[in-house]
Amino acid sequence: MLPLAIVIITAALVFYSIGVWAERIQRTLRWWHAGMFALGLAADTTGTLLMTQISAGRRADGIAETAAGTLMAFTGTAAIVLMAIHLIWAVIVLLRGRESEKRAFHRFSIVVWAIWLIPYVAGAISAMAG
Repeated sequence: MLPLAIVIITAALVFYSIGVWAERIQRTLRWWHAGMFALGLAADTTGTLLMTQISAGRRADGIAETAAGTLMAFTGTAAIVLMAIHLIWAVIVLLRGRESEKRAFHRFSIVVWAIWLIPYVAGAISAMAG
Protein backbone atom coordinates (compact mmCIF):
# COMPACT_ATOMS: atom_id res chain seq x y z
CA MET A 1 0.00 0.00 0.00
CA LEU A 2 2.97 2.34 0.59
CA PRO A 3 3.94 2.53 -3.12
CA LEU A 4 0.36 3.50 -4.04
CA ALA A 5 0.29 6.17 -1.32
CA ILE A 6 3.61 7.57 -2.55
CA VAL A 7 2.36 7.74 -6.15
CA ILE A 8 -0.86 9.48 -5.08
CA ILE A 9 0.94 11.98 -2.82
CA THR A 10 3.42 12.71 -5.62
CA ALA A 11 0.49 13.24 -8.01
CA ALA A 12 -0.80 15.79 -5.49
CA LEU A 13 2.56 17.56 -5.67
CA VAL A 14 2.43 17.60 -9.47
CA PHE A 15 -1.18 18.84 -9.71
CA TYR A 16 -0.80 21.46 -7.01
CA SER A 17 2.56 22.69 -8.34
CA ILE A 18 1.18 23.04 -11.87
CA GLY A 19 -1.78 25.06 -10.59
CA VAL A 20 0.27 27.31 -8.32
CA TRP A 21 3.16 27.98 -10.68
CA ALA A 22 1.01 28.37 -13.79
CA GLU A 23 -1.05 30.94 -11.91
CA ARG A 24 2.13 32.74 -10.87
CA ILE A 25 3.56 32.71 -14.41
CA GLN A 26 0.27 33.77 -16.05
CA ARG A 27 -0.15 36.49 -13.40
CA THR A 28 -3.86 35.92 -12.99
CA LEU A 29 -6.06 33.27 -11.44
CA ARG A 30 -8.04 31.16 -13.93
CA TRP A 31 -10.60 28.41 -13.52
CA TRP A 32 -8.24 25.70 -14.68
CA HIS A 33 -5.84 26.69 -11.89
CA ALA A 34 -8.64 26.08 -9.39
CA GLY A 35 -9.19 22.72 -11.09
CA MET A 36 -5.56 21.81 -10.51
CA PHE A 37 -5.85 22.94 -6.88
CA ALA A 38 -8.89 20.63 -6.53
CA LEU A 39 -7.04 17.68 -8.09
CA GLY A 40 -4.09 18.32 -5.79
CA LEU A 41 -6.36 18.48 -2.75
CA ALA A 42 -8.18 15.28 -3.74
CA ALA A 43 -4.92 13.41 -4.34
CA ASP A 44 -3.37 14.71 -1.13
CA THR A 45 -6.40 13.75 0.93
CA THR A 46 -6.50 10.27 -0.62
CA GLY A 47 -2.77 9.74 -0.13
CA THR A 48 -2.96 11.00 3.44
CA LEU A 49 -5.78 8.59 4.25
CA LEU A 50 -3.68 5.72 2.88
CA MET A 51 -0.67 6.88 4.90
CA THR A 52 -2.85 7.04 8.02
CA GLN A 53 -3.88 3.41 7.49
CA ILE A 54 -0.25 2.38 7.02
CA SER A 55 0.78 4.24 10.18
CA ALA A 56 -2.02 2.67 12.22
CA GLY A 57 -0.95 -0.77 11.05
CA ARG A 58 2.65 -0.10 12.02
CA ARG A 59 1.61 1.12 15.47
CA ALA A 60 -0.52 -2.01 15.91
CA ASP A 61 2.60 -4.05 15.13
CA GLY A 62 4.48 -2.18 17.88
CA ILE A 63 6.59 -0.03 15.55
CA ALA A 64 7.16 3.44 17.01
CA GLU A 65 6.57 6.51 14.88
CA THR A 66 9.62 8.56 13.88
CA ALA A 67 9.92 12.28 14.59
CA ALA A 68 9.56 12.91 10.85
CA GLY A 69 6.37 10.83 10.83
CA THR A 70 4.93 12.86 13.71
CA LEU A 71 5.86 16.11 11.95
CA MET A 72 4.29 14.80 8.74
CA ALA A 73 1.04 13.91 10.52
CA PHE A 74 0.70 17.32 12.16
CA THR A 75 1.76 19.46 9.21
CA GLY A 76 -0.06 17.19 6.74
CA THR A 77 -3.37 17.84 8.44
CA ALA A 78 -2.68 21.57 8.54
CA ALA A 79 -1.69 21.51 4.86
CA ILE A 80 -4.93 19.78 3.82
CA VAL A 81 -6.95 22.38 5.73
CA LEU A 82 -4.95 25.19 4.08
CA MET A 83 -5.38 23.60 0.64
CA ALA A 84 -9.14 23.42 1.17
CA ILE A 85 -9.25 27.07 2.28
CA HIS A 86 -7.07 27.97 -0.72
CA LEU A 87 -9.43 26.19 -3.13
CA ILE A 88 -12.56 27.75 -1.60
CA TRP A 89 -10.99 31.21 -1.68
CA ALA A 90 -9.91 30.70 -5.32
CA VAL A 91 -13.49 29.83 -6.30
CA ILE A 92 -14.80 32.90 -4.45
CA VAL A 93 -12.27 35.15 -6.19
CA LEU A 94 -13.16 33.66 -9.59
CA LEU A 95 -16.89 34.00 -9.00
CA ARG A 96 -16.52 37.64 -7.93
CA GLY A 97 -14.46 38.30 -11.04
CA ARG A 98 -12.44 41.20 -9.64
CA GLU A 99 -9.28 41.46 -11.74
CA SER A 100 -7.24 42.96 -8.89
CA GLU A 101 -8.03 39.94 -6.69
CA LYS A 102 -7.24 37.49 -9.49
CA ARG A 103 -3.88 39.18 -10.10
CA ALA A 104 -2.92 39.20 -6.39
CA PHE A 105 -4.09 35.67 -5.57
CA HIS A 106 -0.72 34.07 -6.41
CA ARG A 107 0.80 35.47 -3.21
CA PHE A 108 -1.53 33.31 -1.14
CA SER A 109 -0.95 30.34 -3.45
CA ILE A 110 2.83 30.40 -3.06
CA VAL A 111 2.57 30.51 0.74
CA VAL A 112 0.15 27.56 0.88
CA TRP A 113 2.30 25.59 -1.60
CA ALA A 114 5.46 26.23 0.46
CA ILE A 115 3.71 25.09 3.65
CA TRP A 116 2.45 22.01 1.81
CA LEU A 117 6.03 21.02 0.98
CA ILE A 118 6.85 20.54 4.69
CA PRO A 119 4.76 17.37 5.15
CA TYR A 120 5.76 16.14 1.68
CA VAL A 121 9.46 16.31 2.56
CA ALA A 122 8.83 14.99 6.10
CA GLY A 123 6.93 12.07 4.58
CA ALA A 124 9.77 11.29 2.21
CA ILE A 125 12.26 11.36 5.08
CA SER A 126 9.98 9.19 7.21
CA ALA A 127 9.55 6.63 4.42
CA MET A 128 13.31 6.45 3.82
CA ALA A 129 14.01 6.11 7.54
CA GLY A 130 11.83 3.01 7.56
